[in-house]
Amino acid sequence: MFRMWVKLFRSNHLLADYVYCDDSDLNRTRKVFRGLEEACHELDLQVPIWLDKNIEDFKRISKTRFGRDNFIEQIPFDWLEIQVIEEDEDL
Repeated sequence: MFRMWVKLFRSNHLLADYVYCDDSDLNRTRKVFRGLEEACHELDLQVPIWLDKNIEDFKRISKTRFGRDNFIEQIPFDWLEIQVIEEDEDL
């Protein structure tokens, strides 16, 4: 089972969260993108743009934050954070 936790923060307070679960045979990258899209849909947000910093953070620690620079429209929160909380057994 693959699980990813998506959280919205403002002033260091958790505003909303969503846990994406995926038991499919997709690779990890596709699961991350699908999970982010689904979470953004559920939280009524646009999907953020991945910058080099996000890619490096996610590769290193399976966690990254998307701030104002990652969104085209204005956002009503300070950052969106994604974190892989459970990996598939075969990875």
